[in-house]
Amino acid sequence: MNVRQPRRLVILNQAANYLTIGFANAFNREFDSVTLIAGSVHVQGAPLDSDIEVRTINRWHERPASKKALSYALGLIWMWWLLMTRYRCHEVLFVSVPPMAYLLNLVLPHRFSMVIWDVYPDSLKITGMSERHPIYRIWSWLNRRSFRRAYRLFTISEPMADMLSAYVDRARLIVHPIWSIFQDNERIADHDSPFIQEHGLQDKYVVQYSGNIGLTHNVEAMIELAEQLQDDERIVFQIIGRGPRKPLIERLVREKSLKNVQMLPFQSDEMFPCSLSAADLGVVILHDSVSRGSVPSKAYNLMSFGIPALYIAAYDSELARYAREFGNAGCFAADRLDEMSAFVRRLARDPAAHEAMMTRAESAAGHFRLDNADRFVSSYLAER
Repeated sequence: MNVRQPRRLVILNQAANYLTIGFANAFNREFDSVTLIAGSVHVQGAPLDSDIEVRTINRWHERPASKKALSYALGLIWMWWLLMTRYRCHEVLFVSVPPMAYLLNLVLPHRFSMVIWDVYPDSLKITGMSERHPIYRIWSWLNRRSFRRAYRLFTISEPMADMLSAYVDRARLIVHPIWSIFQDNERIADHDSPFIQEHGLQDKYVVQYSGNIGLTHNVEAMIELAEQLQDDERIVFQIIGRGPRKPLIERLVREKSLKNVQMLPFQSDEMFPCSLSAADLGVVILHDSVSRGSVPSKAYNLMSFGIPALYIAAYDSELARYAREFGNAGCFAADRLDEMSAFVRRLARDPAAHEAMMTRAESAAGHFRLDNADRFVSSYLAER
C-alpha cells in the first residue's frame, strides 16, 4: 500500500508583497504546509493565511547601492542555509528578490520552480551594461543551466516569455497574468478624499505618476509633458515616490519653474487608496531597454480603479499590448512628446472620451483578478 508523502512548499522572496501573499495562500489550499522565507512581509489587501509559517531573514534595502548589494548577498546566504538545513525535503518556489536567488537551484537538490517578472540579466542593460560584459555573459550562462533544471518556469507576459526563450525552450515557459492589490473598484470620490483636500486638487485634471523614481523609469518625460502643458491651468502633474533619480527630477522642476508639478513622498498604506483615486490619468513609465521584460504592478492598480493610463514604453512591450487590446490607455515611445501632450489634452478637455476610457479600464481589470493565483497553482500541479 502506497502512503502519500506530504507535500511541503517553501516560497522565497526577501521583500514579500501582496503578490507573494497571493501565491502563498493559493498554494496553501493545495499543499500540506507552506513556509514563506522573507525579510519583510508587506500586507496590502488580503492577509497571509494564519497557518503559513514565516521564516524571517534580513531585510532588503533599496539604497544606497552598496547596502542593497549587501542585503542581497546576506539574503542569498540565509536562503541557502535554511534550505540546506531546515527545509531539505521541501519543494521551492522563488518569487522576485534577490533577483539571482533562483540560481540556488544549481547547488541545491530541491524541486525548484520560479516566477519571473523581471528578466535578468537583460534588465541590467538600463545601466549601460552590454551583452559582452562578463557579468552579463556569466549570468546568461547560469540562466541556461538553471532554467534547464527548473521544475516549473512561470512568467507574466508573452513578451517576457519571448525574452526568456533566449535561455530555455519557449514551450517550457508557463505564462499567466498577475493581479491588482485592489479586487473591487472602491475608488474614493473627490468630495470624500482627504488627499484631494490636502493638495488642492478640486476641479483639477490630475496626471499622476506614483512609484519608484529609478533607472528604469524615465520620469523626466513627466517634466517635459508638464512644460508643454503648463498653459492649461486645470492640468496638474503629480510625481509621488522615491528613488535615486528623485533629486534630478526635483531640480528640473525648480529650474523650469513648473507651477503645475507636485512632488510628493510615497503615501502610507492608509492614504494610498486616496492618492490613487485622485488620479484622472495614471502614468506608467518603462525605459525601452527593459519594457519587454517588466510590467509594473501600478498598471493593474490603475485598471482596478477604472483609471485611464498613459503608458510610456516600447511598442513591442506588454503595456503596449494592453493599450491595443483593452483600450484603457494610450501607449507612446518616450520621444513622442507631441503625441503624448495631445493625448493628455484631449482626455482633459473631453469628458466623454475620458469616461469611455474609464469604462474600458475597469473592464480590463477583470483579466487581472486574485484568482489568477489559482491558475499558477493548477499549472504547477498539472501532469506534464
